Amino acid sequence: MGDRMLISFSGHPGAGKSTTARERARQMNAVYLSIDSIERGVAGYPDAYRVAQAVADDNLRLGHTVITDCVNAMRQSRDAWRAIATAAGVPTLEVEVTCSDRDEHLRRLPRAAARREGEPLTRSEEIIQHYQPWDRERLVIDTARQTVHDAVAAIRRALLEQR
Repeated sequence: MGDRMLISFSGHPGAGKSTTARERARQMNAVYLSIDSIERGVAGYPDAYRVAQAVADDNLRLGHTVITDCVNAMRQSRDAWRAIATAAGVPTLEVEVTCSDRDEHLRRLPRAAARREGEPLTRSEEIIQHYQPWDRERLVIDTARQTVHDAVAAIRRALLEQR
């Protein structure tokens, strides 16, 4: 099995998931899968998740660490990532990225929507309203209180503790 694993990033649009996930992927030389990027090439949300999950499964079975960057607003999508890792025989670290400073989060939302090429800001607001609370352990990163460097260091520590 080696050091391969799945690190699944979840959280509201504009919370800082992509920034943190990309930096951790860069540092680990891991496969980085962004739902936003995949959605630009397929029919939308459900298809993008299915494509990303298939690519993650392939890469985990090839021995790579995979980092996913998705809102994962529903427990069902979080469970699907965990199931893929379990089927591939690798551990999972679930990371929920939040921004506890409401004003800062509201300032970030237009930039997050713009990265999704033409998606209306109301879609981000709708996702936030329907985001299901977590009911299991995960690492919580608060980007209002932690820099990207601090967040990545917290993830590194969690990975070391998990081993």
